[in-house]
Amino acid sequence: MQIPNNAVVMVADGRKLLFFRNEGDAAFPNLVVETAEALINPKDGNQKSDAPGSTGGGGSLRNSFAETDYHQQEEDRFAAGAADMLKNRALTNDFESLIIVAPPHTLGELRKHYHDEVSKRLIGEIDKDLTGHSVPEIEKALAKA
Repeated sequence: MQIPNNAVVMVADGRKLLFFRNEGDAAFPNLVVETAEALINPKDGNQKSDAPGSTGGGGSLRNSFAETDYHQQEEDRFAAGAADMLKNRALTNDFESLIIVAPPHTLGELRKHYHDEVSKRLIGEIDKDLTGHSVPEIEKALAKA
């Protein structure tokens, strides 16, 4: 994938967000970190205080209520917040080209919240989790896409 000069690359998952700007050219990208954010999100079990609801009779309890996954809810909120950041940056003409790299679930959650101006500037999406990778590894993954 070609990354135009001055393009913004967002690498995110449900807990971490990195914004890069390509200070190189399309053939030789040079991603420079602009913003890095992380969400402190404990495991789901650490966020619950009760057992799941259940019903039953005659000594056989069955789980009849779907459990809320608070950890996943927080990751989805984080993705929605990232989409809002993209919207604000797009509306202030902070970037003309955008590439998003995120795992499939996060990418799906982001897509639910894309503003029209973000969609117009979006030139590529990669469904991988690269938040734990180095900048050269991210550049290589983008080049291969």
